[in-house]
Amino acid sequence: MEPWIPITFAAAFLQNLRSAMQKHLKGVMGTTGATFVRFGFGVPFALTFVLGLHLIMGYEIPRPNPAFFAWTVLGGVAQIAGTFLLVHLFSFRNFAVGTAYSRTEPAQAALFGLLFLGERVTTGTLAAIAVSVFGVMMISVARVPLTWQAIFVSTISRTALIGLASGAMFGISAVAYRAASIALGGPNFMMQAAVTLAFVILFQTVLMGAWMLWRDRAEIARIGRAWKPSLVVGAAGACASFGWFMAMTLEQAAVVKALAQVEMIFTFASSVFFFRERINLLETLGCVMIVAGILLLLVLG
Repeated sequence: MEPWIPITFAAAFLQNLRSAMQKHLKGVMGTTGATFVRFGFGVPFALTFVLGLHLIMGYEIPRPNPAFFAWTVLGGVAQIAGTFLLVHLFSFRNFAVGTAYSRTEPAQAALFGLLFLGERVTTGTLAAIAVSVFGVMMISVARVPLTWQAIFVSTISRTALIGLASGAMFGISAVAYRAASIALGGPNFMMQAAVTLAFVILFQTVLMGAWMLWRDRAEIARIGRAWKPSLVVGAAGACASFGWFMAMTLEQAAVVKALAQVEMIFTFASSVFFFRERINLLETLGCVMIVAGILLLLVLG
């Protein structure tokens, strides 16, 4: 088994864990604060990854170049924009449809990988991406009353466009992070991923920190009062991101993100086994399609 596969599974599990913990913070702080903690409190852990690989493993710290800086800035801004658009969807009554469209990230990552890096994916990979994306979209709208008229209207709705834009931003960020890591040129995928993560997370922390100082200083105080759970979120988020960056250094972003749809299975399992929520037929079919897409990716990709 290629190393990027178990790394992706681990990253998806850690991201699901981080998201679950992040939801608890919404009770004590706003959306901006809950988003910031994944970056700000992840900085110490990201720096630890770099120092650990350097001091313990003996790997040299690569010297960043202009291309690296350009890709990290693009990726960092795109990720923040994607997160903002995704959160903005929740202000709409029919946000589930928009959220479903945001899950087209792997397909859009394949497009941006071709445009930015000239990377092509196989027909089998495209088929796997299509199957898994459709499965995720089925789960996203499984509890929304749908008619043929509603489905048609939803495809041209404002929420659909926002969802697609969110998926595009996440797709761009994934491709940009891969390009940044590759631009370092060594010494190996772990150190390249660690250095990329450290720069990105520092940039995002400074950017969001400056925004809060300018527009919402009260949020900073709320974050300070909840520093203990925020530190746990930061640790889980940094570990998950390190996994994503390693996987995307080894494999195309679109392929990694397609396999990462397994996160929905983890989320679904948590809902069923921990929160005792019932599932309906559409959700079950969506899970089956995600699994089928993943199997197609591993066999045909």
